[in-house]
Amino acid sequence: MTSIREITRLSNGQDLDIEYPIILCDADGNKVYYERSDDYWTKSEYKDGNKVYFEDAYGFWERNEYKDGKQVYYECSNGSWYNCEYDEEGNEVYFRDSDGLIIDNREPEDMTMAEIIKKLGRNIRIIE
Repeated sequence: MTSIREITRLSNGQDLDIEYPIILCDADGNKVYYERSDDYWTKSEYKDGNKVYFEDAYGFWERNEYKDGKQVYYECSNGSWYNCEYDEEGNEVYFRDSDGLIIDNREPEDMTMAEIIKKLGRNIRIIE
């Protein structure tokens, strides 16, 4: 991404006299762009008041997904991620992340014994 300094540079190579930091906000007041005088910048995107994307001048980025105002997914440029599920009251009942952590407090499904054994076998392989 090109910085504001680069965009506003005159054809003769001179920079405009810009006061830093530069902060741009969207109509809802969310900070969507920030730039310092050393060309470090951040860019954010929002949907329904929630930050759904962030990136910076160093190449770091993160993406978030929301459902009913609750964060259900996160991932970032270093390979980390997690996802969550919530019950009708908004309580987190399931969590899984890129490190292998799984917390499952969901209501059990009506399953046959064969289905339970098959699911347990999958869970044991995930833990190993």
